[in-house]
Amino acid sequence: MRDVLAIILGGGRGTRLYPLTKRRAKPAVPLAGKYRLIDVPVSNCINSDIDKIYVLTQFNSASLNRHIINTYRMSPFTGGFVDILAAQQTPDNPDWFQGTADAVRQYLWLMDSWKPRDFLILSGDHLYRMDYRPFIQYHRQTGADVTLAVLPCEEKVASSFGLLKIDAEGRVIDFKEKPQGELLEACRVDTQVLGLDPEEAKAKPYIASMGIYVFRREALIEMLQVKDHTDFGKEVLPSAIGKYHLQAYPFKGYWEDIGTIETFYRANLALVQHPNPPFSFFDREMPIYTRPRFLPPNKILDSHIVNSMIADGCIIENAQIRNSIIGIRSRIEANTVIENTLVMGADYYESAEERRAKLEAGIPPVGIGANSHIANAIVDKNARIGRNVRIINKDHVSEAQREEEGIWISNGIVTIIKDSVIPDNTII
Repeated sequence: MRDVLAIILGGGRGTRLYPLTKRRAKPAVPLAGKYRLIDVPVSNCINSDIDKIYVLTQFNSASLNRHIINTYRMSPFTGGFVDILAAQQTPDNPDWFQGTADAVRQYLWLMDSWKPRDFLILSGDHLYRMDYRPFIQYHRQTGADVTLAVLPCEEKVASSFGLLKIDAEGRVIDFKEKPQGELLEACRVDTQVLGLDPEEAKAKPYIASMGIYVFRREALIEMLQVKDHTDFGKEVLPSAIGKYHLQAYPFKGYWEDIGTIETFYRANLALVQHPNPPFSFFDREMPIYTRPRFLPPNKILDSHIVNSMIADGCIIENAQIRNSIIGIRSRIEANTVIENTLVMGADYYESAEERRAKLEAGIPPVGIGANSHIANAIVDKNARIGRNVRIINKDHVSEAQREEEGIWISNGIVTIIKDSVIPDNTII
């Protein structure tokens, strides 16, 4: 795969994942207590012997840039790299990235200097494990100009994706980006063509694009010459049908688009709620890499922990933790109950003296204070949750934006915003 160059799209503003994207790009959102979303496509590339990787970024990219720089350092003898390309204004391109295709277009002069045979274009906010080598080999064997990774999906989520139709040979004959109403109904197909049995095909009558593409180099260059086409799903791919050979590649593994607070929350907790979860980080053959940290082992004192994951460097005292993920450097004080919750942890430790001084000043230290109860929530990094706090959504609120208080509720899931302070005795 030395003749393949990977391009990972850093995503837009991430409004549907707000407030997790308040101070970070979507691909930089923490995952499973110690990873970040960007680790997934980068690791898939490394495991697929693809070592030339560009990451295109634009919004809130500081933490993403720092993570990539501190994590991925290729051997100088292989010529591989993971480089960041940030949006910039030039005489030729006075505007920021206007869409996925425009982002690639603006840096195509640099990426094409490697003269790859194919460009592999990926999203930075999906959770899946994929060996790209069979995908690329299929693309080459069929002689396609573009190959799209696809999977069947249910009607309730179909309108969130690009939907396509294929002929008997798997060639794409129609493509609609996030269709609604009659357009959505027109995209219904018999997905037995993807190998589903009749019952599965009835439940999943749509073919969704995963946002994973392989472009033949010359084809991508030609398509991006139409400068009015700024997005792959909305313009580039639909307009290519009939002019270029577009092929569909069925993917049979687990894949989740981490597009909303709800999907993010459920994808994380699925890691601990099943003996054999649909996605696992325990894979020796295709591991997910992340930043190496030199953290101490966990200190867990007189606690009861069930169906949970505890990341490195935590201090947990006399707590009850069920169906939860506890992120790096988490500090959980005595008599605390945590249920169905993702605690992202902290970026730093506070010394005993600092914690004491905070308490004397009436400010909770970083972590979760004593005698607190948190359920069905996301606690973002560096949150300061006081003593006797109850975050249980007692009024069953579905949506609420109390950003000045550090609280955001989406689909009934309470998110404590990064760096927020929740005073003692607060009830949410």
